[in-house]
Amino acid sequence: MQQPAASAATTAYKILVVDDDPDIVELLEYNLRKEGYDVATAPDGRKALEVAQQFSPDIVLLDVMMPHLDGIAACRELRALPKFKDTYILFLTARSEEFSEVAAFDAGADDYLSKPIKPRALMSRLAAVVRRDLEPTGAAASDVIDINGLRIDRTGFAVYQDGRKISLPKKEFELLAFLAASPHKVFGRDELLQNIWGNDVFVLARTVDVHVRKVREKVGEHHIQTIKGVGYKFNLDN
Repeated sequence: MQQPAASAATTAYKILVVDDDPDIVELLEYNLRKEGYDVATAPDGRKALEVAQQFSPDIVLLDVMMPHLDGIAACRELRALPKFKDTYILFLTARSEEFSEVAAFDAGADDYLSKPIKPRALMSRLAAVVRRDLEPTGAAASDVIDINGLRIDRTGFAVYQDGRKISLPKKEFELLAFLAASPHKVFGRDELLQNIWGNDVFVLARTVDVHVRKVREKVGEHHIQTIKGVGYKFNLDN
């Protein structure tokens, strides 16, 4: 499979690689630089937080098991900082248990990939992230959704509940905006995974449940309705 060519758009992307295995760091750094990315590295979660503040990465690749501060805790601390609310965080880890994956998404991860790392597959996945970010927005008429006291600004990635701004990480925002754009339709978990995470991302259906729960905690329980045995829909009833 042909590798995506480096471009001016690609080179603008900065990636922070966080892993306590120097061989993995070297492998990733080599392949990422070859694709035109700007790369910084850190050997543990605590150092990653320091480097991230200075480097301001667009994408973070995180291991789970690391000294000083593990990847789950580091992800949670990054997401708590407004500066990294929309940073794309991808876990690369040998931990393949379902509970580890759920914990990662619960902490704010966008993607989860089990080791051993396949550089070509990883580069394709990152290229897909860049392409989605560079896609033009839709028509201006659909950029703002006002429904049930919520105002969703899809261009500004902002949500307001009765005039009060609510901060949502990127995937939570995309999930809410997607459901609100078709409030009469019920979406199954697989359909939501495909539309929000895309075909290049392999995550569990449980990921949708985690993100729905987190959105409900922030905007209110009543906005997203569970249709038992089917999936979710945006609730038009107050």
